[in-house]
Amino acid sequence: MKLWAYLLVLAAMVCSMGSQSAPADDEITIGATVALTGKFAELGRQQFHGMRMWADGVNARGALLGRKVRLIHYDDGSDARRSARLYEKLITEDKVDLLLGPYSSDLTIAASTVAEKHDFPMLATGAGASRIWARGYRNIFGIDAPARSYMKLPVSFVNEQGLRRIALIEADAEFTREVAEGVRAQAAEYGLDIVLDEEYSRTRANFADLVRRIKRVNPDVVMGSTYFDDSVAIVREAKAQGLSPKVFVFTVGPAVREFGGALRADAEGIMGVAPWKRSARMPGSQDFSFRYRRKYGYSPSYHAVYGYAGGQVLEAAVRLAGSLEKDKVREQLGTMKFRSLLGHYRVDARGEQTAKQIFLTQWQDGRRELILPENVAESPVRHPFIPWAAR
Repeated sequence: MKLWAYLLVLAAMVCSMGSQSAPADDEITIGATVALTGKFAELGRQQFHGMRMWADGVNARGALLGRKVRLIHYDDGSDARRSARLYEKLITEDKVDLLLGPYSSDLTIAASTVAEKHDFPMLATGAGASRIWARGYRNIFGIDAPARSYMKLPVSFVNEQGLRRIALIEADAEFTREVAEGVRAQAAEYGLDIVLDEEYSRTRANFADLVRRIKRVNPDVVMGSTYFDDSVAIVREAKAQGLSPKVFVFTVGPAVREFGGALRADAEGIMGVAPWKRSARMPGSQDFSFRYRRKYGYSPSYHAVYGYAGGQVLEAAVRLAGSLEKDKVREQLGTMKFRSLLGHYRVDARGEQTAKQIFLTQWQDGRRELILPENVAESPVRHPFIPWAAR
């Protein structure tokens, strides 16, 4: 009986040990907050899916520095203060080895302040506002193009077409404000007229009034520094009021598949800027898209690529450093040259990205088509925008 009782206890102990996760010393932990709820939920979820695909891929290939990798993540609710508190927890309580940044520039500004406080290198994923890198921090590195460069292609296109009058609207967020700053600077360089320049609140905007003011100035171009929901709302209101400029172009919204799902035929002809598209000849794009679609049931947007490429860049830095020591990882993030799924990675002395290219897309026949630059275009630009009354 005593022997039987002993064996039962031993078996219970073995089963208990097997159900626990591997000891921390046997794995590399990567901490991040992700927007699974709140205003960025759809885009944040895709970014997180990309992170998970990267981590799963590392483990399937073998290991990183001889160890498996594990993501430790928390839902930040699309809230900057909550994200900052959770990064504090990731660093001080979870004691993660590496950090990936949250989605959006506003959240990254808050999160990177925590990383800097602890002298902990962080790789910003879905964030491009230059303010992130204007504070003299030494621990924040970016993979996305600076926000001010996002509209370079469409402004150049507008100028080449001889269109002079731009209505510029921007959401009240750090990223969108900086995109608008870039438009103003480039428009001044080309001698274009910004006939309306207005910021709106994402939570309290009256888009009917905004579109009415745009229509009153009769622009050739409506250029919106927007997110998803507001870009959809603006297009709907433009149709309702018959606002038909020669060009509609927005950030974020038109570059994701949900835009076409929300607007259907009304998306036709709308242009959008994007840092990635499967057809842009980025290494591994076709394979990634296939695997992502098979795993999640839909094609990835560039937000998923932010998460995946962020993991790739962090992995490259660790492999080059041959260590998880923060000083060595920081040095590699600041000096290495690398090509990820998102494109070229190269940062300046502040950690801001300098090598990333932005693309211009357009909704054509129910599909997002890459239209500029011409050397990677999958379809020519359809111009001008067909007026609502002629559809």
